[in-house]
Amino acid sequence: MFVIKAAIALLAVASELNFATASKLRALKTEKTAKETKSGKAEKSSKAEKSSKAEKSSKAEKSSKVDKASKAGIFSKANKAQCLPTTRPPPMTNPCAGAKVKLPNIECYIDAMSSPKIVNTDAFFISPEQAGANVTKGYNGSLNVTNIPFTKPFWMEGMCAVNVHWHLGTEHLSVGEYDENGSGPSVEDGHRRLAGDARSGYQCHHYDGTDSKFTKKYEWKHCEKMHVGETYEVHWPHSNVGDCATPNQFQTPFYDGVFCNFEKLEDTKIGVQSQVFTIVNDESYYYPDLMHGMIVDGDDIGTDKAIYTGSTTGTSRNNTICSQYSNITWQVDRKCQLVSASSFDKMCADMKSQRADMSGDLYPHGSRPLVDDELAANNHATR
Repeated sequence: MFVIKAAIALLAVASELNFATASKLRALKTEKTAKETKSGKAEKSSKAEKSSKAEKSSKAEKSSKVDKASKAGIFSKANKAQCLPTTRPPPMTNPCAGAKVKLPNIECYIDAMSSPKIVNTDAFFISPEQAGANVTKGYNGSLNVTNIPFTKPFWMEGMCAVNVHWHLGTEHLSVGEYDENGSGPSVEDGHRRLAGDARSGYQCHHYDGTDSKFTKKYEWKHCEKMHVGETYEVHWPHSNVGDCATPNQFQTPFYDGVFCNFEKLEDTKIGVQSQVFTIVNDESYYYPDLMHGMIVDGDDIGTDKAIYTGSTTGTSRNNTICSQYSNITWQVDRKCQLVSASSFDKMCADMKSQRADMSGDLYPHGSRPLVDDELAANNHATR
């Protein structure tokens, strides 16, 4: 009996020992787990802290580089034009080369009575309507014509831009916007020095010699013989027989683009968009695409247009010698606009990247004298 009681007592002690041991083991395990968890969290926290510091350091470094680049002008709009690629498309045969329909200049007024080759009942034969004309609001020419200008945007008539070029000063006249009372750096200097022997036309009224945006020099990378503060009239010839939407769309001379597919269509449509700019060295006047046509923006840019039919322009014509290329719709912005030099330089970079060689249009051409009333059409559509 004693033995049995002793055995029971030993079992009870063993059970208590086992329970205590198990409890201690569980406590140790819990303590170890807690330490491991704490250690893991600390390690993760350390890694996260290191990662955060590295990320902040990387961002700070990038920010510093961007800030330095920004201060250096690397990301400026002006620099974009300077860094643009000017590589041309793969060389292929240009289907528009030599497509110009040749029409020589003629005398503007010919005595029909003394010229048996001209069949005309009037005392004088007058050439077709000419450009550039007076486009002041309310003006209409004196030459009676039956041609009707296109008043809708040219793209709605199936035409595309086939060239872009510009003239020193303006060929058109818009009183109060660009006229004989306008000014620019060439006027202040007292002589025409800006484009060699190119004849200068009218100028805008924006120029202010005390404002740096009109006087600060711009480092031209692509355009030639250009000057900040000067007035230029830009022309975008359009045609429905150009090689539209192909790498051959833009051509120099513009006649090749205008007449590229002349034999394929009976109903040829030709138009010219015209817009006058004063160049400023100020990126708040940046426009990224001067290549494809007139800027239309807001209420005052490209919205108030004179529309009439006329001819080709240039200094080989005046009020004695006229162009036979006529019945061309002109859409002319009556307002003089401000545009950044970088916008022009970007356009010249675009011109250099065309398949056709446009180097003959990278500088301003001379301006034709204003057309006499007697040679200007009486069909101005937006008087």
